[in-house]
Amino acid sequence: GITVEAADGLAPVWNSDVKFYCVKDSSNSPVAYFYFDPYSRPSEKRGGAWMNVVFSRSSVLARHGSSVRLPVAHMVCNQMPPVGDKPSLMTFREVETVFHEFGHALQHMLTRQDEAFVAGISGIEWDAVELPSQFMENWCYHKNTLLSIAKHYETGEPLPEEIYAKLVAAKNFRAGTFSLRQIRFASVDMELHTTYDPSGPVSVYDVDRRVAEKTQVLAPLPEDRFLCGFSHIFAGGYAAGYYSYKWAEVLSADAFSAFEDVGLDNEKGH
Repeated sequence: GITVEAADGLAPVWNSDVKFYCVKDSSNSPVAYFYFDPYSRPSEKRGGAWMNVVFSRSSVLARHGSSVRLPVAHMVCNQMPPVGDKPSLMTFREVETVFHEFGHALQHMLTRQDEAFVAGISGIEWDAVELPSQFMENWCYHKNTLLSIAKHYETGEPLPEEIYAKLVAAKNFRAGTFSLRQIRFASVDMELHTTYDPSGPVSVYDVDRRVAEKTQVLAPLPEDRFLCGFSHIFAGGYAAGYYSYKWAEVLSADAFSAFEDVGLDNEKGH
């Protein structure tokens, strides 16, 4: 029952490419706002993609005359910017990333909780923190959803059926390998934060190698130093929480199957 409307000019932005949007409910009342900063700017912006909080929903911090301060989010991506007359032509992975981050944004923006410390994405259990984001990714592989946006930028021709079939096949190709990769990362993270003794004789690399023996088809090379670049658990807020990607993937698959049960094109299905 929500709609998203452009609200450029309603709030100041930090770059001319940044867009501002208002989220409204079925009665056309604003329930949230978000910034969207889609393009890469290597000189001033780190790589990757993320959603974060500008304001949380809060009754205590409401301005005079209103009952609640509405949530505001910012979504940041790093896709190729437009060049001349050519628009930003997104890769499928970039489309998937936008859907993923928008899932996080929806969880933040559609909260009904008026206490800021537990509203939106604040205070979410790790088991569920990646649930809405991975749930939204499923729509990228829903044929009608994808073909409604995947069109040739000059002719308007929709994405050919054979390309769609290849996208689905690519998603499933070596899915088991990717699953093992995530299990390795989650297991190493959890072990380092539970039983690892920094003053003991075993190094963090030994822990990683031991976990890899159980989770990888091919053992890592002796000089492998993947942990040095595992920024998720050292600088990205996922310490002892990386398992949430894999477990939330299970939960999001269950949630998406409920939509499949009533029909993904059935907009009135409950």
